[in-house]
Amino acid sequence: MKMRLFAFLVLVLTVFGCSPPQSSVIVEIETSAGMIVVEIDTVAAPITSANFLRYVDSGMYSDGSFFRVVRMDNQPTDSIRIEVIQGGANPERRDEFFDAISLERTSETGLLHLDGTISMARGTPDSADHSFFICIEDQPSLDFGGMRNTDGQGFAAFGKVTSGMDIVRTIQGGPVEVQQLIEPVQIIGASRKTHD
Repeated sequence: MKMRLFAFLVLVLTVFGCSPPQSSVIVEIETSAGMIVVEIDTVAAPITSANFLRYVDSGMYSDGSFFRVVRMDNQPTDSIRIEVIQGGANPERRDEFFDAISLERTSETGLLHLDGTISMARGTPDSADHSFFICIEDQPSLDFGGMRNTDGQGFAAFGKVTSGMDIVRTIQGGPVEVQQLIEPVQIIGASRKTHD
């Protein structure tokens, strides 16, 4: 437990420096389909937001992509259906990916999976690294206690889209092979928006 706390403190200091973190950070995700702007909640979800921002700051989302879309017509075997788009870092930089992070449950953060929420993709708890998703419409089955993942632990929401939901919906509507986009939407880059 002490090692995990120490590792978290190192992560936060690395991303935010020695000054207290801002309550939110604006990140612009430039894609080949258009711009998506997200507001990252660094206070409610400090571990998850620090992890996302270190991928942003290291440039690892450049030449990544939105590669998976989930919508009502492409999940026929799922009893609990969701609507999201999923993106990730440049796979050619896989050797540079950071270690997986601890799961910040929605029961702890209070950040729910609402329309436009950005959250980390995962398999088992404490396995999220670079891949993230954006919700289309409210998705309570992704919150703690929801059963989209059968472990019931939910996913780590850490912010929301403030501009570009039209782009999110355009990406979701692309042609797919099962849930994989036939032509992934390129992430040209992701960067913090500097205040004017």
